[in-house]
Amino acid sequence: MKKRPGSDPKKRKGLIIVHTGEGKGKSTAAYGLAIRAAGNKMKVFILQFMKGQWKTGERKSVANLSPWIEVVALGDGFTWDTNNPEQDRLTAAKAWNTVKPKILGGEYQMIILDEINYILDYGFLDEKEVLETLCNKPSSVHVVCTGRNASKDLIELADLVTEMKCLKHPFKEQGIPAQKGIEF
Repeated sequence: MKKRPGSDPKKRKGLIIVHTGEGKGKSTAAYGLAIRAAGNKMKVFILQFMKGQWKTGERKSVANLSPWIEVVALGDGFTWDTNNPEQDRLTAAKAWNTVKPKILGGEYQMIILDEINYILDYGFLDEKEVLETLCNKPSSVHVVCTGRNASKDLIELADLVTEMKCLKHPFKEQGIPAQKGIEF
């Protein structure tokens, strides 16, 4: 994987950040970064690739931080149990075509690609195009990629990678369903 142009390790720059792994907290950590950025009067754009129109607590919460944070949910829901992968590819392409100009345009200081790692892992988007876009983003733009199964190439390109590891989970161990305020 090639390095991004103009990457001087001693200068401030827009980082590529990856939150991946089997544990919980990847999107939550990304939303924390969005809140921190908004607190510093930075514009943030969040594209949710999978969560669709599900009314999540994080989306409701950051609505109060307008005009600093804008959230768009274009997913069809959790597509790992899809019956229509072609529709999922079309939805992913629509989402990518929405966010790509925002990554390259420089209007936002942070872009969060929520659950994009799943989309790339499933082959719903061309990973080479995504990585090339990240390589060519303006140097002032931070991009955060969330979701399990981040690819080796994305991890290599990133400046910061955090792997969430699940040590214990209430559903797996006790059968406790998703909790409002914790999972959504």
